[in-house]
Amino acid sequence: MGTYVFKRIITIIPIFLVATLITFTMIHLSPVDPAEAYFTAAHVQATDEMLEQKRHELGLDQPLLIQYVNTLIKICQFDFGISYVTSKPVLEEITSRMSATVQLTMGSLLIAIFVSVPIGFLAGIRKNGVIDHFSRLLSFIGASIPSFWLGYLLIFFFSVKLDIFPVEGTGTWKHLILPSVTLAFPLIALYTRLLRANVLDNLQEPYVFFARTRGIHERVIMGKHVLRIAISPMITGLGMNLGNLLTGAIIVEAVFSWPGFGRYFIEAIFNRDVPVIQGYVLLAAGLFLISNLIVDLIQMYIDPRISRKGSQLQ
Repeated sequence: MGTYVFKRIITIIPIFLVATLITFTMIHLSPVDPAEAYFTAAHVQATDEMLEQKRHELGLDQPLLIQYVNTLIKICQFDFGISYVTSKPVLEEITSRMSATVQLTMGSLLIAIFVSVPIGFLAGIRKNGVIDHFSRLLSFIGASIPSFWLGYLLIFFFSVKLDIFPVEGTGTWKHLILPSVTLAFPLIALYTRLLRANVLDNLQEPYVFFARTRGIHERVIMGKHVLRIAISPMITGLGMNLGNLLTGAIIVEAVFSWPGFGRYFIEAIFNRDVPVIQGYVLLAAGLFLISNLIVDLIQMYIDPRISRKGSQLQ
C-alpha cells in the first residue's frame, strides 16, 4: 500500500510540470504584454522607457528557457508574483479569498451527497417506483437548468418574495444556503443517475444471488455490499468535481456576490493581471491533482484490490 501511494505521488510531479509549461507557453503566446498590463492596471500612461524598465524588472528580456526555470523556482518557493492591481503577493490574495470558496464548495458537496445518495440508491433498488420516477425528473431538471438562471430563481423566490435568505454576500449560515444549493443542483442530478445505474448493474451480479441463497439479510446485502461497490464510481466523480468546484464556481460567485476565488479570477482577467491569472491556473492544476489523489486513496480503502492491481501494472 505504501509503495502504491508513493508511486501515485511521484506521478503528480511530471503532470504538474507539464501544467506549468503549458501555462507559461500560453501566457507568452498571448498578445498581452505583461509590462503594458502592469501600467494599465495601475492607470498609468507608460512611455517606452518605462515599459523597457518594467520588462527588465519582470525578467521578460531574458531567454524563454531562463524565464521558465525562474518561474519553476518561484513556484517551488510558493511565490506566484505580485498582483498588478493590489501590489500584494498573489498567494496572499488567493488565500484570503480561498476560505469563502472552500465554504461554498464544502456546502455544495455535502448537499449533493446527502440528497443524491439516498435518492439514487432507493431509485436503483426500487426500479420504476415513485422514487425512481422522481429521480429521473430531478436529473432531467438538474441537467437542463443553467446555474446562473437557477441562482436568480432561488433569489427571486426565497430572498425577494419570501425574505428567508439574504440576497448576496457572506456572514451567516443563511448566506451559504442559496449559493450552495445552486452549485449542488447539477451534481445532485449527475450523482443520482450515476448511483442508480451502478446499483442496477450490481443487483445483476452473481455475488448478490449467492448472498441471498446463503440467507444473508437483504439490508446487509444492499447496505454492506451493493451500496459500497456502487458508490465507488460516484467517489471518483466527486474527486473530479472537487477541483472543479474549488476553482470553477465562478458563475455562482458572481450571481450571489460571493467573495471567492473564482470571482477574483474574473476580475483579474478584466484587469489583465497576469500574475494572478498564472497563479490561478497553476493552483487549479494542483487542486485537481491533489483531489484526484485523495479520491484514489479513498477508493483504495474501499476496495483494496486497487492497490494490488496498481502494483501489478507497475
